[in-house]
Amino acid sequence: MAESQRVKSFMCIALFSICLLQCNPIAFAILDPVDFLALQSIRKSLNDMPGSNYFASWDFTSDPCNFAGVYCDSDKVIALNLGDPRAGAPGLTGRIDPAVGKLSALAELSVVPGRIFGALPQSISQLKSLRFLAVSRNFISGQIPAGLGQLRNLRTLDLSYNLFAGAIPTAIGTLPELSNVILCHNRLSGSVPPFASQTLTRLDLKHNNLSGSLAPNSLPPSLHYLSLSWNRLTGPVDGLLNRLGQLNYLDLSMNQFTGTIPGRVFTYPITNLQLQRNMFSGRVQPDGQVSISTIDLSYNRLSGEISPLFSTVQSLYLNNNRFTGQVPGSFVDRLLAANIQILYLQHNFLTGIQINPTAEIPVSSSLCLQYNCMVPPLQTPCPLKAGKQKTRPTAQCNEWRG
Repeated sequence: MAESQRVKSFMCIALFSICLLQCNPIAFAILDPVDFLALQSIRKSLNDMPGSNYFASWDFTSDPCNFAGVYCDSDKVIALNLGDPRAGAPGLTGRIDPAVGKLSALAELSVVPGRIFGALPQSISQLKSLRFLAVSRNFISGQIPAGLGQLRNLRTLDLSYNLFAGAIPTAIGTLPELSNVILCHNRLSGSVPPFASQTLTRLDLKHNNLSGSLAPNSLPPSLHYLSLSWNRLTGPVDGLLNRLGQLNYLDLSMNQFTGTIPGRVFTYPITNLQLQRNMFSGRVQPDGQVSISTIDLSYNRLSGEISPLFSTVQSLYLNNNRFTGQVPGSFVDRLLAANIQILYLQHNFLTGIQINPTAEIPVSSSLCLQYNCMVPPLQTPCPLKAGKQKTRPTAQCNEWRG
């Protein structure tokens, strides 16, 4: 009798499901069992941080396609955005379960900032449809899985602000569709691999421990944003920079780059050029009038006279180099007209500037001339790092002229 009752119950459920499908086939979709089980595993390995209610909607007695951050197409999960995306919202804690690799149709995977730890699962390399992978600002460690180089459709890779160590897998550089690679603020070492994608527009590798040199053809001319600062990169970059004519942001500061700075770079549509604290040397001669608003070439080994073509720059840092000769008069004119906000020329070997000692520097402008081979014609406030000495010792100036 009991068995007969169970059969009748099953038949009732089946008939009810058929009725639902016939009455409203679009509204009723059953998630692929593999995806269903994968979401369960992912849920078990993660928890809301205090103040976060992201998982409140993850009730597996209801349709998972209605869960927060889960997006489906038919019976497959195509996007998974883990965590509350609102600014300042607490994130998640725990680990990313390897079952994420079972979501075979997944095209987008993101994790909000939080306290997720452990390694990035190797199984992610099974997601052949993945186009967007962003798991920044957590505590994910270990190496970047080399298998990510198998994701031929990947366009955005953002693993920034984590604890990744080891080398950047060479295979990632071979991905043909990459447009954004953001790996900054990790503990990555080794060299920068060549990137083949001709659609790559953003490459951000700053604040790592990368070393070695960059070949002239290692990065594509499609780049708009390039930041390699705070690494240990070496060698010349003039050949590389001459090919990157679409750059609008360039930061190579805090490395050990050598050689000359190509004049063509100063004609690029860049708004902010950061090349400070390297070992660049030689003369700096822009190919034309410079329209970049901020240029920092400080703490290098640049020499020769300062080009008047730099006088149109609003914030110019040329301090702590080996520049010689007179400061061009065009700088003085624009400084007094308040068209220059910052002009730092301290710690060079400059011999003069044609400015009236009674001239008043506009309140909005800063000029520092100390520790050169001249007595500053007027006293202006300088940064504390400039020191207290107003002029460079005569012996140093004579030695440099000699």
